[in-house]
Amino acid sequence: MTQVAVVTGGGSGLGREMALALSAAGFQVWVTGRTEDTLKETAALGGLSYAVLDVADGTAVREFFGGLERIDVLVNNAGTGAPAAAVPDVTEADWRRVVDTNLTGSFLCAQAAFELMLRQEPKGGRIINNGSISAHVPRPQGIAYTASKHAVTGLTKGLELEGRAHGITACQIDIGNAATPMTARMSQGVLQPDGSIAVEPTFDPKVVAAFVVQIAQLPTTVAVPTLTIMAATMPYAGRG
Repeated sequence: MTQVAVVTGGGSGLGREMALALSAAGFQVWVTGRTEDTLKETAALGGLSYAVLDVADGTAVREFFGGLERIDVLVNNAGTGAPAAAVPDVTEADWRRVVDTNLTGSFLCAQAAFELMLRQEPKGGRIINNGSISAHVPRPQGIAYTASKHAVTGLTKGLELEGRAHGITACQIDIGNAATPMTARMSQGVLQPDGSIAVEPTFDPKVVAAFVVQIAQLPTTVAVPTLTIMAATMPYAGRG
């Protein structure tokens, strides 16, 4: 039986690499995202299925997952950030947008996938959440993103606990500076905790995609609660 994988935020960047790698490994892959043009590009590259979906829209999420017959792997990859801003300058709109996408969107997709994994035969599956180095240590002027990714850690642990009896495992991959359009600014220099601006290293996102495939192919009797993958010399511990 061909296994089914869903990758949110699959139109570009890491999501695209993950989706293509899963397809190459034999999974039937759905990619979702908010931009149809980029989803079509991803789908054409790997013979994938796609659906336009805003993960923060609970009705749309439930409708999409309700149309699936089964799901073996969910990769919660959709995410967004906010303009760099000191705490007093963060707008409520930016805060809510980041939390709605990164946290609430991940929960809504995980909830819908979890429900299907409970009903399908054989039941069970794997949920892989895209965390971040920011789930461990913050960047300056990034409080909304940092808070949302710390919360994803709690989400992952809760899913792992409640899925344990049903063959559902949850994993959080914390990624640091994979080379995508979102990290292009690293080559221009980014703000450091000491107030300096420094160029940070990046690494090939295909490395992350390969790990996602390895985790996805594990039997559900094996859990990988957390995995950190990052450019070897990037600022991490204490962001120093």
